[in-house]
Amino acid sequence: MSGTRARAEVPTRLLVHALVREDGTVDAGELYEVAGILGMSDQQVRLCVKRLVAEGRFTHEGRGRKAVLRAVADATGAIAPDVGHVRHAYRQDHGLAPWDGTWHLFAFAVPEARRAARDTLRDKLLRLGAAPVQGGLYASANPIEDLVEAEARHLGVLPAVTFLTSEDLRIGTLREPRELAASLWPLKEIAGRYDRLSTLAESCLEEMNGTEGGRDTGGAGEAGRGARGEAGRGARGEAGRGARGEANGPCVPEAERLTMAVELAAEFTRAMEPDPLLPPELLPHPWPGSRARELAATCWSRLAAPESQKPKPEREPGSLPSLFSLYGDVLRPPTDT
Repeated sequence: MSGTRARAEVPTRLLVHALVREDGTVDAGELYEVAGILGMSDQQVRLCVKRLVAEGRFTHEGRGRKAVLRAVADATGAIAPDVGHVRHAYRQDHGLAPWDGTWHLFAFAVPEARRAARDTLRDKLLRLGAAPVQGGLYASANPIEDLVEAEARHLGVLPAVTFLTSEDLRIGTLREPRELAASLWPLKEIAGRYDRLSTLAESCLEEMNGTEGGRDTGGAGEAGRGARGEAGRGARGEAGRGARGEANGPCVPEAERLTMAVELAAEFTRAMEPDPLLPPELLPHPWPGSRARELAATCWSRLAAPESQKPKPEREPGSLPSLFSLYGDVLRPPTDT
């Protein structure tokens, strides 16, 4: 059932973190089974577990596939989505966060003696989606001033940072907002990441639907049309119903369902983390990010639905990987508020 669909690259360490259950444990049998589906060897998994235990991140009880790992601290950080970042993306997709035409600019001249602080501030700006315009000058299409100020204050370099806004940014002869965005951010690279996410989500939906590669059944087809169409809200509602609904295909074996969830989370993170979340007004049309996120939400809804899984009598309430609650909470339709 899982031999021909698209696959995502999942590091072994990330897999272990992704399978941490709500009670802080990892079932070794589950870990080895999912790892096998992903093409990992038992030796590869054993070495990774040994390193994690040596680092003090997990304790290990029992032997082989009957063992249990226990997280010493919260281990979900490696796989957990940035809730604010993801929710803002979905608000943009649903037309709830229009751009007001303002560019937010940040300039700083931190002396060489504070090089570490300068580098940290620069990295923070990049993580927040700002792009370098020229030496010491960064631009963002989103209002991130409070976050930048908090970081600069924490680093003790706030007096060296200048904040300004402009509705008339020009770089050389470029002044049209969409052209400026294309010159400042690596949009082709970001689009490629979203294309890979779409391919994975569509492939998982097709497998859950029991199709042979058609892309017009159930959630996948509706999601694709919903994300592309101008009448997006209505079509997205159809996608949601297709995802939740009336199961279209066979139940997914438990190990394969977990594998799909881990892969989807890994590919979603890989696409979202470098995305500056530029407003739709600055992006090419159609933008693959909107469609990929819609497909991911549809796929996740199907994976989390009870009808998508074969019963596992020995699984107790609350023993699902935390991954399901982490993504179930964030991949929801936004509200108008």
